[in-house]
Amino acid sequence: MGPLKGYRIVELAGLGPGPYCCMLLGDMGADVVRVDSPNGYPIQEVDPLCRNRRSIVIDLKTGAGLAVLLKLISKADALVESYRPGVAERLGFGPEACLEQNPKLVYARITGWGQDGPLAKAAGHDINYIALSGVLHAIGRRGGKPLPPLNLIGDYGAGGTLAAFGIVCALLEARGSGRGQVIDAAMLDASNAAMATFHSFRAIGLWDEQPGTHFLSGAAHFYGTYETRDRKFISIGPLEPKFYELLLEKLGLDDERFRSAGFSLDAEEMDSSQWEPLSKELEAVFRTRTRDEWCDLLEGTDVCFAPVLTSTEASRHPHNLARGNFLTVGGVLQNAPAPRFSRTQPDMPDPPPAPGRNSREILGEAGYGADEIRSLLEQSIVHDNSRSGGG
Repeated sequence: MGPLKGYRIVELAGLGPGPYCCMLLGDMGADVVRVDSPNGYPIQEVDPLCRNRRSIVIDLKTGAGLAVLLKLISKADALVESYRPGVAERLGFGPEACLEQNPKLVYARITGWGQDGPLAKAAGHDINYIALSGVLHAIGRRGGKPLPPLNLIGDYGAGGTLAAFGIVCALLEARGSGRGQVIDAAMLDASNAAMATFHSFRAIGLWDEQPGTHFLSGAAHFYGTYETRDRKFISIGPLEPKFYELLLEKLGLDDERFRSAGFSLDAEEMDSSQWEPLSKELEAVFRTRTRDEWCDLLEGTDVCFAPVLTSTEASRHPHNLARGNFLTVGGVLQNAPAPRFSRTQPDMPDPPPAPGRNSREILGEAGYGADEIRSLLEQSIVHDNSRSGGG
């Protein structure tokens, strides 16, 4: 089911934020038709980013293949592409051509740098986009080099997520106006948006451009990770005074230096000079017990505590198990669809299809007859893989 049931999205297969965006839409019930190339990348059949799809393989470098794509687009609500600026136009399926076929189409373009600007056509990856947004500089320890947070921000948490949000916004608008539009979804722009709070911190004096000096970067003793006796790690983050006081109570720290060194939104009131020595004292405290022993004492209380888990450990944690946050789909452990809905909760995800798994049925839905489908397959304009496994 899902709240987007009834919407059809045509996805031009790519990597990173495009598949993530379409996973989010597919998880919410949209019918996502992925257009694969004849030489698709092999990981997609076990990649959760490619779940909840139907796949058709089209040779888009041929005129007949382009005609098939445009026919699919004529019946779609949205298109998602992640080519460099100008490539889709050169191949014949740019916004002008597609909106001519379907004036209500939402045409989403996901790129790193955006559709214009001096860097628009340059190559790049997540690390580059978050570097130019100020995100990467803000992450890391004092005196150390910036530490990439995997590709969770530019590609996924910001880029792919904001692209999906933009598509849903445009679909809602199109319901009233009857007109589609083009979405310029740049990972750089999305990363900039993720930094919004830190602009306010700068305005009130709580932000230092020097990496590793901000309370959210791990510099403060009350917000960070600590090693335990068994060489594992825990996290604490009691920013609110009552939570901070409870942590001190649980740890048996009746020391005025700690009591007067909690978090404050008043930059003059918060004494960051005490963070480093107090952090060293907490390091010694947390090394006195194992991670599980600290869980027994602190987990589930208001001290803002959690163990630092591997992804495998996370899937076995009682809270994640209780909420069903992890699923096994097609033999692959992965995240469950989120968020949750009271009436239109998404169904169990379908595993990723083999490229071309649904070519025949998609062509049939587009209005092609049996002879036309046979001709497209015989000419290798469209490839059929319906006998393969997958969704």
